[in-house]
Amino acid sequence: MIKAEEYVRRRRNLMRQMGNSAIAIVPGASEQVRSRDTHFRFRQDSNLRYLCGFPEPEAVLVLIPGRENGQVVLFCREKDRSKEIWDGFREGQEGAIANYGADDAFPISDMDEILPGLIEGKEKVYYSMGLYPELDKHLTSWINHIRSQSRSGVNPPGEIVDLDHLVHEMRLIKSASELKVMRKAAKISAEAHARAMRFCKPGAYEYQLQAEIEHYFSMQGAEAPAYSSIVGGGANACVLHYIENRAQLEDGDLVLIDAGCEYQGYAADITRTFPVGGKFSAEQRALYDIVLEAQDAAVDACKVGRRFIEPHEASVRVITQGLVDLGLLKGSVDGLIEKREYARFYMHRVGHWLGMDVHDVGDYKVEGASGDWREFEVGMVTTIEPGLYVHQDDKKVAKRWRGIGIRIEDDVAIRKQGPELMTDSVVKHPDDIEALMQG
Repeated sequence: MIKAEEYVRRRRNLMRQMGNSAIAIVPGASEQVRSRDTHFRFRQDSNLRYLCGFPEPEAVLVLIPGRENGQVVLFCREKDRSKEIWDGFREGQEGAIANYGADDAFPISDMDEILPGLIEGKEKVYYSMGLYPELDKHLTSWINHIRSQSRSGVNPPGEIVDLDHLVHEMRLIKSASELKVMRKAAKISAEAHARAMRFCKPGAYEYQLQAEIEHYFSMQGAEAPAYSSIVGGGANACVLHYIENRAQLEDGDLVLIDAGCEYQGYAADITRTFPVGGKFSAEQRALYDIVLEAQDAAVDACKVGRRFIEPHEASVRVITQGLVDLGLLKGSVDGLIEKREYARFYMHRVGHWLGMDVHDVGDYKVEGASGDWREFEVGMVTTIEPGLYVHQDDKKVAKRWRGIGIRIEDDVAIRKQGPELMTDSVVKHPDDIEALMQG
């Protein structure tokens, strides 16, 4: 669990980078209508949750470095007994101060009256334009109002600076507390995948495997799936973001499951591919071994000082060589890589940042003359997920290879001593998979 002291450190770090002549406005998420008077399950904006942990909709966090009578201001819903009866507990302004580190708290309905006065005299407003259009309009209106009073000696801010860059760079490097929470999310997710392997049998449906996994998430205290679970049997595994999950599983096919839970605000992301009947065919095993070797090579490149692109390059070389060895590609490995011929079977990158969001924030390239890929640093977390997908309508390959989709994905923390596989507790060697499913 992330403690109050860590939220304080995060806010202080951000305000130090902003300087005393600036103000930051961090909006929370709003409830989204599902149909008529029902809503989707609420999930707080990740930036606001990162900075203060406040869990309710209709909230705006304001940070004002150097303000004598309170640097942390939170606008949120008021206590309302009648609405709490229908929709549940509200923190109100007292709870925002007592439980979430606010120095001051005001009703969200008073924001138009109070926030312009907090903006006055500041040189910079740190804000993420374009994410919340309604608040964009309010901010523009407030600044225009301040400008209209410039003859009275009121100074409007000179620029609006993208808040995301500062916060996202902070979120990219995980603290010890964050890594502890992410290990728990990884453990729950890994155990859920093992549960699905044990449950799987010919004749089951994709949605039943999804139910096994997501049931385990909930039973272990996870908030929700971190993303829409992918359960693709047979040729469905060749659809990268397949989420229909309605087909029946057939003996002789593989099933690909890409699923992870969200635990205390942090995501896990695991993919395993295994035989529906508990035994790989020769062709399935041949392709699977290539993907597993590619993952090993990519994980080995996840070391401090190595560039983010290096794991992908390592996976591409292994996969291209393997496809040549099997006769699915013809030519020199270097030439095939240069022409990206491998992309017919391996069309995505090997990984992405992981954290509060499953495709987490943080730049992949650093600014500079070369615009080069950034180097791994201690505390970063990335997925490593090579794959091979031979579409069933690919007439350029022999029929025995068609309709096979394989991906293997683990979550890797960058540590001084080398890469840490946070999700390695669920089996992935084909012999171990067969033993688990048959035993």
